[in-house]
Amino acid sequence: MTNKTIPVTQPFLPELSEFVPYLEQIWDNRWLTNNGPFHQELEAKLAEYLGVEHVSLFNNATIALITALQAMRIHGEVITTPYSFVATSHSIMWNGLEPVFVDIDPTTFNIDPAKIEAAITPRTTAIMPVHCYSNPCDVEAIQKIADNYGLKVIYDAAHAFGVKYKGESLLKWGDLSILSFHATKVFNTFEGGAIISPDAKTKQRIDRLKNFGIADELTVTAPGINGKMSEINAAFGLVQLKHIDDAMAQRQAVDSRYRRELAEVTGITLYQHDINANSNFSYFPILVEAEYPLSRDELYEKLKANGILSRRYFYPIISNMPMYRGVASADTAHLPLANALAEKVLCLPIFNELTVEQQQQVIALIKGN
Repeated sequence: MTNKTIPVTQPFLPELSEFVPYLEQIWDNRWLTNNGPFHQELEAKLAEYLGVEHVSLFNNATIALITALQAMRIHGEVITTPYSFVATSHSIMWNGLEPVFVDIDPTTFNIDPAKIEAAITPRTTAIMPVHCYSNPCDVEAIQKIADNYGLKVIYDAAHAFGVKYKGESLLKWGDLSILSFHATKVFNTFEGGAIISPDAKTKQRIDRLKNFGIADELTVTAPGINGKMSEINAAFGLVQLKHIDDAMAQRQAVDSRYRRELAEVTGITLYQHDINANSNFSYFPILVEAEYPLSRDELYEKLKANGILSRRYFYPIISNMPMYRGVASADTAHLPLANALAEKVLCLPIFNELTVEQQQQVIALIKGN
């Protein structure tokens, strides 16, 4: 660490010497973007690592979400969760669609399938769930609802890099899954993202949409966008991919230490991983209950005063932000569990280079030492 502050997360950076040969190749071949050799290589290697067929790289996950909705030709209403980062619902609004918020499951923090069906109207065309903190949504229940009503399912899988559910890639569920490779994520390309699609035809449409809708030198087939990942970002991703398993193992050690040390702290509830899935240990949320001596915000300020940055993630929830307050489904009475959770959650520092000594500082402050 270069200073005394302990951040809530910190991007994993390989040795610079590993990255330099890739930069030299980019300089030598002068292919900087637009489906260059490193871009193609990263797509292939990510598909292999993640256990999926088709990966389309993007410059960021928000553009990927916007493009995914366009690729599936979604219109009208999209049912989604209020407990997420704003990019989820922003992508719906950017496409001129209406987000419809439904409440969450208080155990998984994911969208509650039992609430989805009641929110379906004749204008509903899609569901956009989020795999929160890398915990899988109830994918079977969501798919059954989608099949019954003829809806598309587009998963915001920003937290779900490398997660398998019942032995298979979680990213295979739904019509599309979107990953984030932002610097705060377990696997990052500085900025970046990807869409996982089930077949070559869908990938071709997505790849055209992220390049202005260009089909060939003379033909533009759709009002696409510039969502291309550069060669520098792709090269960094290739270097990162070599170390991802070690990085996640180090994060797992941090996760295990928190669980061991905080399990018996009165008023602190630990988030539980789905037993049918592996976690990538992207976040470590705790819930600060009424029995704890401090409120959630008081604990947040106490940690901050001692140079430890935690995060109230997600607070406020999307539906309470000014641009969504006019949406009928954003009414707080309609979303009691998401609102209650947002008042209690606190994500503690977790990253692969967090030292035992630094983590013990966090633990000691929570214990009141």
